[in-house]
Order: sequence, then structure tokens, then C-alpha cells
Amino acid sequence: GNYYHLYNRGHNRMHIFFDEENYLFFLRRLRRYLVPENARLIAYVLMPNHYHLLVQAITDDLSHAMQLFSISYTKAINKRFGRTGALFQGAFKAKMVDRDEYLLHLSRYLHLNPVRAGLVQCPEDWAYSSYREYIGLRKGTLPQPGIILEQVGSPAAYRAFVEAYTAADRQIIASLLFEE
Repeated sequence: GNYYHLYNRGHNRMHIFFDEENYLFFLRRLRRYLVPENARLIAYVLMPNHYHLLVQAITDDLSHAMQLFSISYTKAINKRFGRTGALFQGAFKAKMVDRDEYLLHLSRYLHLNPVRAGLVQCPEDWAYSSYREYIGLRKGTLPQPGIILEQVGSPAAYRAFVEAYTAADRQIIASLLFEE
């Protein structure tokens, strides 16, 4: 039942996604190895060279499931692009999220990642995150935004919360973030 911020990035900060199909394949692999047997996916963002997942563990096997997931994704990418060796920079990282307030702020941090990186102007313009589900623009079945939306009241209130982000808000969840 614990919540975790899971993260990994490409070896030497290189890309882990090379085209749109890679992003979609990654999500299909999440559904196969992680969701719903081992974890509930609360929020996610997939960036060209890293990913962030906010999950609620369902079993004690989350770490093993993530290992299998990472191996499966790496093997498929290596085969498709004629690569060999590591795709990720070591094992995934996990930080426990121990307060509901942190869930809310961490979801916003994840959803704003593509904006901070300069990939899009608005978070809803990035197709590879759960933000569109949160604000009602997409009816995906992978992320489960209910616990976050309950805290703010509605998709419109969540959008307003995300848009109200200031740099100082990062301090609220600093202990849950990874050095990038």
C-alpha cells in the first residue's frame, strides 16, 4: 500500500525513447509487468532520456517486477535498434512517498517536467504523461488519478493547481526528487 516515486534515466543520460512507438511500447510493458498485479500507476511522465512513475505498491514484489520490466524494455530496444549493452543508468531508483500532500505536489512536478525541459509550452501538449487523464482530455486506463483528484476536487481544480506552480513549491517535495 505504500506510494513510491520511481525513476530511471538513460545510460550516460542518453535517450531511452527514440520514436513514438518506443513510448507506447514502454507503457504496454508497464501494463504487462507492473499494473495492476504489482502496483497502481498514479501518475507518470516519459521524457526522451528518463522516466518518472508515481505508484502505489500492491505486492512486496514491486522491485522484482520493475527489474523484469526494465530488462524486457532494454532487450526490445536493443533488438529493434541493433544495440547492445545497458540502456538505463543502473537499477531504477525508488523513494517512498509518506504523506498524501506529497502525492499531490509530486504529481504536479512530474506533469510539469516536459515544460521545464522546454519540450512543450503546456503540460497537456506532452502526449507521454498522465496529465491528459488528470484534466479529462484523454480517457486512458493505465493511470489512476483518483487519489490526487480527490485532494483538489476536480480536473479543472487540478489544472489550476498545476498552473499555479512556483519554483518555491519544489522545496515541498525536495526529499522525493532525484538529482538530474
